Amino acid sequence: MELRTLRYFVAVAEERHFGRAATRLHMSQPPLSRAIKRLEADLGALLFARSPAGVALTPVGAVLLDEARALLDHADRVRGRVSAAAGVATITVGIHGDGTDPGVPGPAAAYRRSHPGVDIHVRETDLTDPTCGLRAGLVDVALTRAPFDETALTVRTLRTDPVGVVLRADDPLARREELRPADLGDRRWFQFPQGTDPLWQSYWNGGSPREGPVVRAVQECLQAVLWNGTVGLAPLGHDLPAELVMVPLIDMAPSRVVAVWNEGDTNPLVRSFVEIATAAYRR
Repeated sequence: MELRTLRYFVAVAEERHFGRAATRLHMSQPPLSRAIKRLEADLGALLFARSPAGVALTPVGAVLLDEARALLDHADRVRGRVSAAAGVATITVGIHGDGTDPGVPGPAAAYRRSHPGVDIHVRETDLTDPTCGLRAGLVDVALTRAPFDETALTVRTLRTDPVGVVLRADDPLARREELRPADLGDRRWFQFPQGTDPLWQSYWNGGSPREGPVVRAVQECLQAVLWNGTVGLAPLGHDLPAELVMVPLIDMAPSRVVAVWNEGDTNPLVRSFVEIATAAYRR
């Protein structure tokens, strides 16, 4: 069981769609499908229930997802420790998966040009970790969104984005030009799993306690809206399926795109990354 195959599996599980997972992995769909079929054959069990709309995890797949995430996290830690022992200049950057910020390619390209000899690792996380692995010691710096608990962290705002409400296109509120959180008081909102940073959870729930389905990834949020009529929030301009629309939400603080690193970290690679990211987002 190769780590690469496990990364493929996690991408399909989080995207719930082979096509979207292939796009996320920067590969075509046929080899991805073949890799998952080989993994299922090796394990002797189906990992996904397939349908024209996408895929859903089977009970076996749900078990493997938890184990695969743990294995990949451990592999990332091993890689970092070995690189440090070998003296190779490396930096690990945490980002959210599912393309939650289209501005990420800018600083990535600028950093490569400025530091051609540095080995750059990128670690994608789901929406349950707003620090993208920084708190867990898995990355050196993260490009993410605030708010979250900033204790022992240094945070720099790179950009602010207004947010909107994601609704089904046939939802009566979808015809409104704008909405306020009070307009959505009786609706179900998606929730993050128990233990998620409370500041992060509160922001994406419009600042009030809510009830609704538990999700981990952007695609799960969109599917919750599509299938259950759940309310979701997203930065304005986020790509949506044709069946969904976004209505601007007023009386709501904008979503801040931030760079975050450990307080007191003197790693020059981290400092230069933050400066390059700041300049890239200003363009």
